[in-house]
Amino acid sequence: MKNYLDDAVTAISESIRFDSSLSEPLPDMPFGKGAADCLAHFLSLAERLGFETRNYDNYIGEVLFGEGDEEFAILAHLDVVPAGGGWTKPAFGGTVENGKIWGRGAMDDKGPAIASLFALKKLKDEGFAPRKKIKLIVGLNEECGWKCIDHYNEVAHMPETGFSPDANFPVIYAEKGILHIRADFPVEKTLFSSFAGGERVNMVCDYCEATPLSPIDFKKAEALSLGYENGKLVAHGKSAHGSTPEEGVNALLPMLEYFGLNRVRECLFDDIYGLKTFKDETGNLTLSPDVASYRDGVLSVLVDIRYPSTLPLSAVTEKLDRFGVKYETVSHQKPLFQDKNNFLVKTLQKVYDDYTGEKHEPIAIGGGTYARALKCGVAFGPEIDGEEVTIHQANEYITIDRVKLMLDIYAEAVKRLTK
Repeated sequence: MKNYLDDAVTAISESIRFDSSLSEPLPDMPFGKGAADCLAHFLSLAERLGFETRNYDNYIGEVLFGEGDEEFAILAHLDVVPAGGGWTKPAFGGTVENGKIWGRGAMDDKGPAIASLFALKKLKDEGFAPRKKIKLIVGLNEECGWKCIDHYNEVAHMPETGFSPDANFPVIYAEKGILHIRADFPVEKTLFSSFAGGERVNMVCDYCEATPLSPIDFKKAEALSLGYENGKLVAHGKSAHGSTPEEGVNALLPMLEYFGLNRVRECLFDDIYGLKTFKDETGNLTLSPDVASYRDGVLSVLVDIRYPSTLPLSAVTEKLDRFGVKYETVSHQKPLFQDKNNFLVKTLQKVYDDYTGEKHEPIAIGGGTYARALKCGVAFGPEIDGEEVTIHQANEYITIDRVKLMLDIYAEAVKRLTK
């Protein structure tokens, strides 16, 4: 196992060095050069390990292992959210230090994708012959719209069953619905000439700036921890995953308070219409206003909403309609909900229990994974509850021990599910 582990660590470090966040499209590179280069690195690695690979127009790729009419999917992604600020190590350095691999994508989701590949290599070297055709599918647009999955469904055949190594252990049976909207709030044109904050709708806004049209009230700005740089008010926060806004500090809030934008604050932060009261076993609805821009008297805010998996979308939109402002849907993903007792859930739970020597129960999350692209899909690792969460935050890392755990567990899971 040691060679597999060492090689996996090296490959993860190399993969992190590609900035595969969404960038301007280029010819034959729909998500930018960094994403395309990262996919090429992954597929080239798989070919050197002896696997057949396919690149579907630099939207998405796959690694094939085994034969048979029935297929099984492992769905991972190589794209990442932007680095953001606050790093103490190079965000795209792939630094290996103190038993950890540091960099954007280490945990979400380059580390798990490469661990899955080496788990298949381990099985292949052991002579395991799966009775199903295993497809390790790696997308390039998971963080920003899933156009990679749409393209795959157009040009290839998506398996009905599988797992995504992009969430938590022991196994995820339910995921909230994900609704991204843009809400347009009219504001007085005398307040500011510019207002901008946030980078991605699924990242808590960690920086916001505005150019006031009136003299600065420095006492008020100081009370709200706002800075003043080059004629602009600036607010610094802390990034976090859009599904867990409580783990971040949103930089939009103090800026809204400074300018007295009470209507915006009440709708998006104070929840005066009770959106956050919706709840089921997947948890409360979360609402995270993550990106703001200003133009011609309108402040537009991109909002990440994660709603309980048993709640109809109409219940959410009825509340949004009460905002009394124009809004439109940017994207929507239906919830995932699997029976806790189905074969896939029970098998993966048993694999994890056998490995840890403990008894666990399947869990529900607010995040969204590729698992919902499958008829019978669940998420399976790599995070473990109670540990530090760094995905979508500065100083993201994965431990080498976690890479080893994934190599072992994913190999065993694939063996039990495809033999």
